[in-house]
Amino acid sequence: MNKNFAKAEMFIRKDVAEVFQAMVDPAITTKIWFTKSSGKLEKGKNIEWEWEMYNHKVNVDVLEIVENQKIIFNWRNHDSPSIVEWKFNKIKGGTFVSVTNEIKHDTPEKLIAEVRDSTEGFTLVLANLKAYLEFNILLNLVGDRFPEM
Repeated sequence: MNKNFAKAEMFIRKDVAEVFQAMVDPAITTKIWFTKSSGKLEKGKNIEWEWEMYNHKVNVDVLEIVENQKIIFNWRNHDSPSIVEWKFNKIKGGTFVSVTNEIKHDTPEKLIAEVRDSTEGFTLVLANLKAYLEFNILLNLVGDRFPEM
């Protein structure tokens, strides 16, 4: 991994299998992250995610899936490819989830902006996931991040 990355982590009081499935199954991820998906995450597949409220689409190339342990994909968010790795660690009382996004840019300003945006974005996704899995609450943090002014 290069030294330029964004990272977000969260403890979720649910079994690792349930947390992992929530992130590969678009029936759940469309409630907490994006609004549409062309399919379930599976190794070797290219998936399209859409955030309808922002009129934004992203292509995701699924590079690796290790059941209940890891998801790695390459996505072209804002036309800048980057590798995202989700790790799921079973610990006492639940699952510790870590998301790392490797980021490369040609200027320090663009790099800093994307690290900031990615850290914030994945933190919101993890908080949404935690609220949904632990309390069955849909917080809509991603949808409410950029309201119309």
